[in-house]
Amino acid sequence: MTEEIIIAGFGGQGVLSMGKILAYSGIMQGMEVSWMPSYGPEMRGGTANVTVILSDTIVSSPVLNHFDTAIILNQQSMDKFEPMVKPGGLLLYDSNGIIRHPQRKDIRVFCVEAALEASKTDPRIFNMIVLGGYLHIRTFLNEENVVEGLKKSLPERHHKLIPLNQQAISTGMNIVKEIQ
Repeated sequence: MTEEIIIAGFGGQGVLSMGKILAYSGIMQGMEVSWMPSYGPEMRGGTANVTVILSDTIVSSPVLNHFDTAIILNQQSMDKFEPMVKPGGLLLYDSNGIIRHPQRKDIRVFCVEAALEASKTDPRIFNMIVLGGYLHIRTFLNEENVVEGLKKSLPERHHKLIPLNQQAISTGMNIVKEIQ
């Protein structure tokens, strides 16, 4: 089993954190992992993306041109990465700020209204709601390892926020919807 993922959006949306949590979760589960971030010099507000590969065999290269899964958080990323999802693959997106929704018919498309949901409680949990949506669709990572990945990626001074993040993941699992 190999899952090749791109997570893309604006800096400040938690794109790199989401990727890091997935990578640590895979490590906790005994998988081979690659995590490769990419972001512009302006960071917050600029574009950011991260590729994550989770596999039960050795990962030979972190460089990918096509993905099993694309998690898209802004229009620029939709325009760039929708064509790069492998046929039969998965595209998960938050519709906030998206003006052209996914067009492809040869992939599974899901929407998670994470920005709207996070605005009701705490905007900082946006990325964890998105992550929950992904974990509901792709079920190969178990919850204990995701929590361990969360602990590894958060500085210890923020560990008091782990229950809030766990609740956000649960919320994302409950609100994700398949579009086509």
